[in-house]
Parts: sequence; C-alpha cells; structure tokens
Amino acid sequence: MTTALVVLTVFEVLVVVAVLATYLILLTKRLANVSKYLGKIAFGVRAVETQTGVIGPSVLRINQTLREIEAALGPIAEKAQRAAADR
Repeated sequence: MTTALVVLTVFEVLVVVAVLATYLILLTKRLANVSKYLGKIAFGVRAVETQTGVIGPSVLRINQTLREIEAALGPIAEKAQRAAADR
C-alpha cells in the first residue's frame, strides 16, 4: 500500500511539473510575441518622432510671422474703419 501511495505521489508531482512547464512555455511564446509587437511600435514611434521633429521650429517661425502680421493689421484696420466712416 505504501508503495502505491509513493508511486501516486510521484505521478502527481510529475503531472504538476508538466502542467507548470507547459504553461511556462506558452507564457514564453506569448511574451516573445508581445515583445515583437512592442519593438514594431517603438520603431514606428521613433519614425513619427523623426518625421515631426521639424514641426517645432517651423511653428515658432510661423507664430512670429503671425505676430508681425497682427501688429501691422491693427493700424490698417483702424484706417479702414476711418475711411468707411468718412463715406
């Protein structure tokens, strides 16, 4: 009887180890797949960052030009209002 219990215990331990090993293998495969996709995403984000890097300085130049235009339009708008009032 003791021998049978020992054999069954060893068998149960082997089953538990096999199940754990199977889950670890499946988990490893899923993590490798996730890692692959994360690498692709990181590559894409870097590409977007590189392509849009020139926008910052351009926006600053455009904003400066718009400020100059705004400053010039103020007096012009006043002159147009005076000319319209004189008619």
